[in-house]
Amino acid sequence: MPEIAGLRFDPLLAGPKKRSLTIAGHKTSITLEDAFWSALKRIAAESGYTVASLVAAIDETRAPAGLSASIRVFILTHYEAKASMLSDAQEAVPDRLPSSR
Repeated sequence: MPEIAGLRFDPLLAGPKKRSLTIAGHKTSITLEDAFWSALKRIAAESGYTVASLVAAIDETRAPAGLSASIRVFILTHYEAKASMLSDAQEAVPDRLPSSR
């Protein structure tokens, strides 16, 4: 697996695939790379949504962008927020514990 900027990634996950969903009673298809599809499923499970209901929520709030692009931006925003929370939590922990006497 290649490594760029200190991260290893699988380029095979970059191939887009069409997937069919029913949202709000209508069949639709989205084109997402496997990496984004896996992330979408993980976020849905962690949040108590089905994939279809999470996509429906994204669809209801999206701007003029396409649904697939809106899903990608949602996933990026989700993980940026998690990283920020983790960073904030790490900053709140002192570098060393006070010595006990």
